[in-house]
Amino acid sequence: MTNITIYSTSTCPYCVAAENFLANKGFSQINKILVDRLSNERDAMIQRTGRRTVPQIFINDIHVSGYDDLVDLDRKGGLDAILNA
Repeated sequence: MTNITIYSTSTCPYCVAAENFLANKGFSQINKILVDRLSNERDAMIQRTGRRTVPQIFINDIHVSGYDDLVDLDRKGGLDAILNA
């Protein structure tokens, strides 16, 4: 089973776009962590990624990074391999 985690905020349009993009590929089971509601999770995200912006996307513990990176990975043909691993 594919494990997808998105560090997000409750008002982030790129986070919603990433969720919709993954849902359109058939992956709607997403562990969404709202870092604007849980400051300890924001700290964990920063420690895990070295980044402060959302979304931060992990697929099977692989850090894909943000929405633009997710789409770029798909365009290059690498996303399906990660999603179906």
